[in-house]
Amino acid sequence: MKIGLISQWYPPEGVFIPGNLAEQLADRGHEVRVLTTFPSYPYGRIFPGWRQRWRHRENDGAVAVQRVPAYPSHDTSAARRALSHLSFGASSAAAVGWLAGVDVTYVYHPPPTSIAAAAVLRLARRTPVVLHIQDLWPESVLGSGMAPTGRAGRTLERALGGFMRQTYRLADAVVVISQAMAEQVVARGADPDRVRVIWNWTDDALFRPVPVTEEARAILGHRGRTTIMFAGNIGLLQGIETAIRAAAAVDRIDLVLVGSGAGEDAARRLAADLGADNVRFVGRRPADQMAELYAAADWQLVCLRDVPALRAAVPSKLQAALACGVPVIASAAGDTAALVRSAGVGLACPPEDWRALAERFVAAADLPDAARRELGDQARQVYQERMSLRVGVDQFEDVLTKVAAERGRA
Repeated sequence: MKIGLISQWYPPEGVFIPGNLAEQLADRGHEVRVLTTFPSYPYGRIFPGWRQRWRHRENDGAVAVQRVPAYPSHDTSAARRALSHLSFGASSAAAVGWLAGVDVTYVYHPPPTSIAAAAVLRLARRTPVVLHIQDLWPESVLGSGMAPTGRAGRTLERALGGFMRQTYRLADAVVVISQAMAEQVVARGADPDRVRVIWNWTDDALFRPVPVTEEARAILGHRGRTTIMFAGNIGLLQGIETAIRAAAAVDRIDLVLVGSGAGEDAARRLAADLGADNVRFVGRRPADQMAELYAAADWQLVCLRDVPALRAAVPSKLQAALACGVPVIASAAGDTAALVRSAGVGLACPPEDWRALAERFVAAADLPDAARRELGDQARQVYQERMSLRVGVDQFEDVLTKVAAERGRA
């Protein structure tokens, strides 16, 4: 097939799913064209060595890529975030000629404005669309802490809700990352016969079981106590303050936060105010170092706020932990907690309940090493059987082929 892939995020940014999918489909003999913008995530500024301009084209192996300008932003300003998403929607729609002749388009969401170019092709050429949803709008926007409140907030909710209903109806297939999300998009107007659940994968080349190194233990500040690591964005939706309060109440464990984000300053202040000397911040680390850090930790923490949209979310750090064969402590609701419990890969508790999370920290410290290693082995097996890159691409190839065939495209 000839496949068009539209995403505001694409390598060398750390959002790897669109890049992995494009590369793997090309390796399977499909002709893949990508329409994206210039890399700026997660810093909110264009990467060094890049300059925005029209008609920038490049080849990423067998994948052809065109980049169009967009306003870069990833801070806490709702207006700047909106401008970033809207500008990519407009510039990608203006460059839709790059995708002329494709049999099917794949759209990575968020943001929902990425659908613009695919919508143009759908209306002009009846090119089918596969929409891949990572989080639910408007709930994720309203729960981020950046959206307006009161009448303005209600107006925004109605506008985004209406836009998403139209987007679901436009798509020939809607792929979601959890069963709870599938139920919610159907309730919002998606055709249930066109909704499919495909678990996200992680970067299999980076996240895998590796031996423990003394260098990685030193980075985490390992001092012979149970080490629980949180890796990823310390943002407004992670609710990391719950983990800090729980760690402050349990002096038998160390909580190590690897990453950064808009909520980091507040998290550092809270740890200082609580006198939590068992909470450490090590900042961002290179991607090729992360597998060793996962191996050096005893447990991985997945922490989310109690926001309705997040009950249908499965954060990528869960897949990374499972791929590395490390057991998980989940302070979350919905499908994340359900997966951890049902698959037998760790411990779970309700979100934003620091006392319950402190109890899980104690249980993690009490668990014998042999039992913890068994959980890690189970985590790796679950990832390989349900979530690996090969499994995910198999499923996407099936979806893309079927929707293209329905339109007589392939």
